[in-house]
Amino acid sequence: MEWLVIIITLVVLWVASLFKILHESLSASQAAVLNDVGVFRERNVLLVIAHPDDESMFFTPTLNYLSSRGCNLHILCMSTGNADGMGNVRKEELYLASIVLKIPQKQVKVLDHPDLQDGFGKSWNSKLLSKIIKEEIANCAIDLVITFDNYGVSGHCNHQDVHQGVRKLLQDTSHKEVDAWELVSTNILRKYSGPVDIWLSLLSAKFHLSGVVHCLLNEHPRRSLAAMAQHKSQWVWFRKLFVSFSSYTYVNCLKKIN
Repeated sequence: MEWLVIIITLVVLWVASLFKILHESLSASQAAVLNDVGVFRERNVLLVIAHPDDESMFFTPTLNYLSSRGCNLHILCMSTGNADGMGNVRKEELYLASIVLKIPQKQVKVLDHPDLQDGFGKSWNSKLLSKIIKEEIANCAIDLVITFDNYGVSGHCNHQDVHQGVRKLLQDTSHKEVDAWELVSTNILRKYSGPVDIWLSLLSAKFHLSGVVHCLLNEHPRRSLAAMAQHKSQWVWFRKLFVSFSSYTYVNCLKKIN
């Protein structure tokens, strides 16, 4: 009987969370962004990722939110994801996903640098990453950068290296005018709690100083699934489960990098 009560409670909470997201997507009001002061409105934004599909697996709540707020979105992907020899395929899949996410293909850049190859244990130089990001910022007049945090959601070394590259860039005082935000990694229970995590994310953001953390709900979760489905080479059963049950499909918490 106790297990039945727990299961019913979880189902009700799951459904309530989905209704919360659906309400936000159908309403004309702002999506749930804690302490929204317009920091993410009408900006030239550069999302810096490590591999094709990072944008769809982890950052779609952010991309959907920014797109609806008039931001000009760019993606800089540091590798083709060629660990399994499918780099050219994965590169094209990212372009297809960007169309679903309403990001012009000309504003998506995928690198194939010999020193930035995909793979666990393949360390990327932060100075090189910083140089590349700096050039992209200058070329596209970027004033807001978004990337992984120091853990990188999944703990992948390439995700972590990208974060360090952005931090290296920020050490240059000439780029203090560029805001940088990181996607907050959560523990494994929250990571696989699906839409239920929106309540924990909102609560967590509430206890941070105003303006330091923003919690963004995904206004178009079905678009997230459609974008990830464009990565056909990666769209295997366990990634389908991940996208369905991952909290990163439904909510992103962004923390300002100081």
